[in-house]
Amino acid sequence: MDIATLIGFIGGVVAVFLGVFTSGGSIMGIIDIPSVVVTIGGSYMALFISSPMNEAIGIWGIIGRCFKTFDYGEKTAVQNMVTLSEKARREGILALEEGLEDLDDEFLKEGLRLMVDGHDGSKIREIMENEIAQTESRHMEWAGVITQWAGYAPGWGMMGTVIGLIGMLNNLEDKSSLGPNMAVALITTLYGSMLANWLFGPLATKLIAQNKQEMNVKEMVLEGVLSIQTGDNPRILGQKLLTYLDPKSRKAIEAEVMKE
Repeated sequence: MDIATLIGFIGGVVAVFLGVFTSGGSIMGIIDIPSVVVTIGGSYMALFISSPMNEAIGIWGIIGRCFKTFDYGEKTAVQNMVTLSEKARREGILALEEGLEDLDDEFLKEGLRLMVDGHDGSKIREIMENEIAQTESRHMEWAGVITQWAGYAPGWGMMGTVIGLIGMLNNLEDKSSLGPNMAVALITTLYGSMLANWLFGPLATKLIAQNKQEMNVKEMVLEGVLSIQTGDNPRILGQKLLTYLDPKSRKAIEAEVMKE
């Protein structure tokens, strides 16, 4: 569970509730089912127009990713590649085929398999960079769908407000209902703003951050594979790979990776 996302989700609710209480209002005063239907339902339906069916339906699973933490195995990858580099210098690159299937990192496994099969560095880089680019493209496409939803929500909130105002203007003879009707009409604007600025906008940013972290690890693996192929000294390889890690992760494995 990503505690940061959970804190933001719950904290946003608490902030709205506190704002309502301190202004002398009530929670029930900002809850309106028709407004929920118009703002959330309407903006979600807009996704079916702008996106393929599988993306409009699958977006819920992608949103769920924002509430999870992922270990991209960067520390393990560094340790594995230093060990593989030492083995390649002692026994040759073909020796790396042994135990290849025991690796958990599919991207590293793919790179090593290309190397063992005898492909040159330029071809390995081309294939692995294409894999990185395609993976990132898929990730950014999903983040883009959520960004679209964040853009549609305020517009649908405004449409809900207009619908409410039309109903209010059609009933002007009842002066006592003008205030409550105006409040209800404005609730959809509130919902649209909340969806864009509290949920979908930040969730898209979270997905982009997750993608950046994963792509950084893949780029590190690519450089490691190419360094093993060119026969770099394991210490040099270790130093190169450690630069991809954050200071905390680097400190945790630096002594082992840089051992004599």
